[in-house]
Amino acid sequence: MEYDIYDFDKTVYPYDSETVFLFYSMLTHPALWFLIPYQTICITLYALGAGDKFKGKCFVFLRFANGEKLVEKFWKSQSKNIYPIFEKGNRGFPTLVCSASPEYLIKPICEKYGVEKVIATKADIRNGKIIGKNCIREEKVRRIKEELPGAVFRRVISDDLKNDVHIFRLGKECRKAEKGKTTKISIEEIEAKNG
Repeated sequence: MEYDIYDFDKTVYPYDSETVFLFYSMLTHPALWFLIPYQTICITLYALGAGDKFKGKCFVFLRFANGEKLVEKFWKSQSKNIYPIFEKGNRGFPTLVCSASPEYLIKPICEKYGVEKVIATKADIRNGKIIGKNCIREEKVRRIKEELPGAVFRRVISDDLKNDVHIFRLGKECRKAEKGKTTKISIEEIEAKNG
C-alpha cells in the first residue's frame, strides 16, 4: 500500500499539541495545580535530555483526571486550528501520521480526519507514563518499518527538517510544512541543512 506520511505538531496543527494539552488541562482543572512544581522539574529535566521517562511524568495529572474526557474536550476547543491541508479531500492518498506526541492525544483527532494509520509515542492515558521509546528521529523509522512492513511512501510532509530527516528519506517526495502550506524540498537540501 502507498501512503503519505505527515508529522503532526506544527505540520497539521500549528503548535506542539502535548504542550498545549498540558496547559489546557491545568487551566481547566485548578484542583491539579498542586502538581505544577513537580511538573516544572520534570519538564526541565526532559528538556535537558534526562530521558523520555520525564516526558511522561509531565502528564502525571492524568492520575487524577479522566484522560479520555480531557482529550475529547481539548480537541473540541482546538480542532478549529487544524490546517486545511489535513482535510481528507486535500490529502488524496492514504495517510500515516507519525508523531512524537502521545498516541492517546493525537489518535482521536486523526481518526476524526479519516487518517488510516497513526504511529506515535505510546503512553498510558491513566498516568501519562511512556511505554517504550519516544517516537522521534530514528525511532519513527523503526516503528514505521515494524508496523507497516513493505509499505511505500509517496510524500513525507513535516515542518521539522532536523528531527524528521530520517522519515524524509523514506519518501519519493519531501515537502516542508510551514503555517499550513507545503513546499517541495529535496532530500539533498534537507541533508545539507543538517550539516
